[in-house]
Amino acid sequence: MSKIKQFFKKKKDEAAFKFKLGGGSLGQGHSLSSSEPATSSSQGRRPDYEAYIPPKRKELSSEAKAAAEAALARIEKKGDRKAMNTSLAAIKARARQELQAEAAALKQENESANIEKTSTPTENVASVFYRCPLVSDEILPKKEWRNKIKEFLYQQLETSGEKALTSCLIIQNCNTKEKAEECVQTLCKYLENIINHPNEEKYCSIRMSNRIFSEKVRYVEGALDFLNACGFREILLDNELFMIWSNDNIEQNYDLPSLLEALKNAEQINLELDRNIKVLLPSQAKSVILPDDFYRISPEELKREQQLRTEAIENSQILKTKAMREREEQRTMRMYRYALIRVKFPNGLYIQGTFNVYEKLSDVYEFVQSCLQNESMDFNLMMANDGKFSENDMEKTLFDLRLIPNVVLLFTTAGEWGSDCNFVKENLLLLVQDM
Repeated sequence: MSKIKQFFKKKKDEAAFKFKLGGGSLGQGHSLSSSEPATSSSQGRRPDYEAYIPPKRKELSSEAKAAAEAALARIEKKGDRKAMNTSLAAIKARARQELQAEAAALKQENESANIEKTSTPTENVASVFYRCPLVSDEILPKKEWRNKIKEFLYQQLETSGEKALTSCLIIQNCNTKEKAEECVQTLCKYLENIINHPNEEKYCSIRMSNRIFSEKVRYVEGALDFLNACGFREILLDNELFMIWSNDNIEQNYDLPSLLEALKNAEQINLELDRNIKVLLPSQAKSVILPDDFYRISPEELKREQQLRTEAIENSQILKTKAMREREEQRTMRMYRYALIRVKFPNGLYIQGTFNVYEKLSDVYEFVQSCLQNESMDFNLMMANDGKFSENDMEKTLFDLRLIPNVVLLFTTAGEWGSDCNFVKENLLLLVQDM
């Protein structure tokens, strides 16, 4: 089965599941009048979440490996920075040294202030990355994925033999949302007219110079390919181009009702947010610069917004009420699309992941669980100000919990653990970078 057919089969199965769920065929819920007590979901500290499985990275080609070796040789030859020792013992020792240095600095207020003035923020997240299993195993920014998806769909159009289904996806993925919606509505009207009035010739031809056809169909990517698969062909009549429909020209194994259904059910190919896992030393986690991708507005708009807010504060001579402060905070929070979550372990190491602001706190727990050597370990996360999360918080979004745009959570677990204890999988320690 081709990837395109797999995509539509998955959407069809999901729609069937939702229909069954709505019809109540998956079993009855607990009755309010039932004498049997309902099982409480809050008896334990938290439910067992399925561990988040990081995607497998593609192996480097021989050419890429050779280039990497050459680059490493040049760096070693320059000798202007020491090689990073990624052994477990070395990382532990370095984390311990940094923790001791941090504790000593906190005791001396003047030195601490000096450190804050001279330290420069480190951009530990360069961008927001995504995965798209339908297309490939690569991990890329969204803009690169859009180009990659377009190339993939046009390649499938030429080679897969599924021109009808592929052209439906091209309409949804290679045009703006407004263009795609107008095009689909118009195409649906063409097909419905033929299905409902099969013997009326006026519905079997479309003048290509027609205003509606020119504005909403002709120049939309994938639209003419779809009409072609539905049985339309370009024909010149009296020095004017028409799209003429014939039942004999419909793509093999399809009919107009099934193609109409495919057109209505086609959607954008979803991208999966990659966590972009990083393991940081204490010195690397002191500060952060968020990339532009984290914001819903452009960098210019963001600077303008900050300037207006500063001017408003300076010019304001009235005290703000609690409601006013909350509205302003909500306005600020809505500027962000993503949240950068860092989890600090007792040994001083941090793990860092990228989340959508509407993902739940339970997703953060899954992420942390997937990074632990012992994934069955019972643990909790808490805010740096000793704020603990309740069972009800698990289903709340990061936006609702105000864990955006970036926050540090403390990893806690039962028992006494020394500063040398390592909780993170050893293969993740290779992600520690010398910045």
